[in-house]
Amino acid sequence: MIVVQIAKNFKDIDISLPRVKKLVRNICNRFKLSEATVSIAIVDDSGIRRVNKEFLNCNSTTDCLSFDLSDENQKSFELVVNAERAVKEANLRGHSSKAELALYITHSLLHNFGFDDSTHEKAEKMHDTEDEILQQLGFGLVYNS
Repeated sequence: MIVVQIAKNFKDIDISLPRVKKLVRNICNRFKLSEATVSIAIVDDSGIRRVNKEFLNCNSTTDCLSFDLSDENQKSFELVVNAERAVKEANLRGHSSKAELALYITHSLLHNFGFDDSTHEKAEKMHDTEDEILQQLGFGLVYNS
């Protein structure tokens, strides 16, 4: 069973929590993971800056952070996604903030499944996979829009 826990600490985005849970479960199933706990904190710029500073010693905002807290008994991932940035980016890029936030969640989870965006080739593969997943779930092309 995939358990998805969501803490919404940013009010200025209208998202469907059941749709977010479906997205997470779909990604986990795609990579043959049938049991895990995925915790998602939906935060603003200052919230993600605090987490980035505390855990990565980086005093800046970002779109998303991902932590693999798994041990030998349980797969466990913690995602922190920046809804404030999602709203801004969506307005700039011409799609919904829901789709942009779904991109951040997908991107975070893919890092936990071994995807890497440290080179152009790896990033291209990762972004193509993100768009494939998001299209399948009705968000459309988001990264490559």
